[in-house]
Amino acid sequence: MIARLLYRNKVQGVLKYVLGKPESTILGFHNTYSDTDTNLKVFEQVLVFLGFRHASEKRYVHATLNLPRGEHLDDTKFLALAKAYMEYMGYGEQPFIVVRHHDTEHEHVHIVSSTIREDCSQINLSFDYRRSMAAQKYLEKQFGLSPSPEKRSVRELPKLEMPQFNHKESNGVRYYMQDILNNTLQKHKVRSFDELAKLLKEYHIELKVVDRSSRVGVAYGIATKEGYRSRFIGGYTVHPQFSGPKLQQVFEHNRQSALLPMVKKRLEKQIKTTYKLFRTLRPDHLPDILDSHQKLDCRLNYNDQGQVVDFTIHDKTGYVLRSDEIGRGLSIQENPELFQAEHTQMYMDSSQLELEFQRCLREAFQKTYRDLRYKPLFSEHILKTPLDVLVREMMKSERFLFLKKHLHTDNRTLWKVITSHYYPFSEKLYTSAMNKEKQELQKKADLIQRARDRLFTSTLDQREVLGALVQSLGARYNEGTLTYANSKLHQVPVDLGSYLLQTSVNPYVPPGFARENEKLLEGLLHGKSAKEIKPGPTALFLPMVFPKLYNAMVPTFRERYDTLALKAYHGYAERMQAPFEKSPRDYIAFFNARGFYFEEQGGKLWVGSLYSKYKVTVALSTKMQDYLLSSPELPSVMARQPVSLNHIIAKGQDNLKSLWMGHLMECGLYKQAAYSYVLDRITPNLPLELVEHHMANGFKEALVTVANERERLAQANTLRAGWNALETLMGPTTSQEEEAYNGFKDELTDYSKYKENWFLESWGGLNFGP
Repeated sequence: MIARLLYRNKVQGVLKYVLGKPESTILGFHNTYSDTDTNLKVFEQVLVFLGFRHASEKRYVHATLNLPRGEHLDDTKFLALAKAYMEYMGYGEQPFIVVRHHDTEHEHVHIVSSTIREDCSQINLSFDYRRSMAAQKYLEKQFGLSPSPEKRSVRELPKLEMPQFNHKESNGVRYYMQDILNNTLQKHKVRSFDELAKLLKEYHIELKVVDRSSRVGVAYGIATKEGYRSRFIGGYTVHPQFSGPKLQQVFEHNRQSALLPMVKKRLEKQIKTTYKLFRTLRPDHLPDILDSHQKLDCRLNYNDQGQVVDFTIHDKTGYVLRSDEIGRGLSIQENPELFQAEHTQMYMDSSQLELEFQRCLREAFQKTYRDLRYKPLFSEHILKTPLDVLVREMMKSERFLFLKKHLHTDNRTLWKVITSHYYPFSEKLYTSAMNKEKQELQKKADLIQRARDRLFTSTLDQREVLGALVQSLGARYNEGTLTYANSKLHQVPVDLGSYLLQTSVNPYVPPGFARENEKLLEGLLHGKSAKEIKPGPTALFLPMVFPKLYNAMVPTFRERYDTLALKAYHGYAERMQAPFEKSPRDYIAFFNARGFYFEEQGGKLWVGSLYSKYKVTVALSTKMQDYLLSSPELPSVMARQPVSLNHIIAKGQDNLKSLWMGHLMECGLYKQAAYSYVLDRITPNLPLELVEHHMANGFKEALVTVANERERLAQANTLRAGWNALETLMGPTTSQEEEAYNGFKDELTDYSKYKENWFLESWGGLNFGP
């Protein structure tokens, strides 16, 4: 189902359109003196009376609910669907009419109401689009309809087949035109009737423009092999949105868009970059080259003799631009030396080719580094990675395969070219990485010294706190020097006094948490604002990873941290649950299920959590404040908050581990979340609707997989224990004597003590960037 909302400042025209269709059925009314027999004139007067009581330009709402093609609801169910939708959108106490139309292939209803209440206030229209999406998803499940797509998608329609229509079906031509025009205008940012006519010609639709004194008219016809089988149909008859004046508004908006100059500038740079690679370029090879190198959709233009004269770019933004519209000096006619050749050949010694090879090498270094399970420093990886490993990785790259295809050289020569670029570039990349790593380690040393004196209180376990600080930054301290936890390549002398002797040799600190922790501590020391620090949602979980460190933090700084972390996670949670919120009631109930609560202070709403050490709250945005405060259900919803929160506390889920499991699920890391549930019996602090969504999206399968793995492991351990017991009773089963105990060997080969906890490893696999 797809729901659409339109707002108007007048209602007479809307009612005339909705009720004026010859094939329409009034399904019912709501909040009028009769649900079935309300006088239409009286209903119109009621809406007009309500609208006159407010000066808003959005006094009336015109909603449409569209079912997928091939799906059917009878009138009773469709009316129930419409009423439920309007209830979720906040129109439960408003008068509205539901009218069913039969003029398209997909079944749909129109709903007309007023946004103005009887007390002259207006229904809050904030977040109406996302609430509409959440309502339609919920109603799809309730009424057994096919789920709507997560985002707008444009179907690729067939272009080669001639359309065939039944003469007895009068709506067949119109339906076909509606489908093609709708998809074309969604896919392309059309700027003129001429451009639209060229795009429609691929689908055998002819467009005719009629200029009149005051306005432009448009008509559409179908071209077939036998000529025009269909007569020209006026644009308004096809659909009101496809009339001449409406299309002119669309064209003008696309022409005046601020995006257009940026698109032209980007395309000009991309095309010129490709031109610099080639000595000669055969015109009919241009579309394939631009597609492979720049991911551009290029179409060639031919003259009457079948010769290529120019090209057009169908950009991903929807704009269709000729070469002369993009910039000067780009057309085929303006580059005769480049295009007047029978073959395509790259410059072997061009500076652009050198940049392309460097980019291939950089991407190969980065890809092989990301694939490492235990990561050294990036500079060490550059130094240790041989060229043949990089080349094998480069062979998987589309960029490298594109260069190899058009260089027209043998493998030996290509290897020499790569080698000539590899050594100077790898040395340059190594030096850059080294300098960056030195600077970052020096920053960590400075941060440790400043944080030791200002951020943390003096306690009996001061040495342990300082050690936790060093490790939380991904560093290691030993005998007056600071190094990275995973390398001794760089060393910075730092005096930590007698507080700290040395830190553990093999501490495991998730890299994402180390970066987030460093960013927060640096921001707290300098008194930066949340906008300057830009904390991520994982900032809230730092006390779970580094409990000793954050428990020892000075109260003023800890309160500041709690506020920053709360604000960051609240904004993240708002975005994650927005597709499921149908009303202000859902907004508050969903946050209650996560362990967050709302308070009203001074006429404003503030949000707090069960996870902060100190009682801190954060004010909601002005728009969200107005949206929630406008709901008549707010007092009752606020009063029910303690029930949800006490339920979380009673189950022992008022801890960051339960919230972290929900975070893993929202990030799509279902396997890690499943281990947490199966092994540690941790349940997520998430709303039920979100849990059901993730269960259907792959979490259920992950639970089954992890449970089976655990069962197989338990069976293997049982069999192994039984075999060992039997071997103890029976003695050795072979003539070979058992090896004598070698303490030196066993000590060196006991690797089990270096194994890390699987739960911490799951943190390291997550990208915690902002």
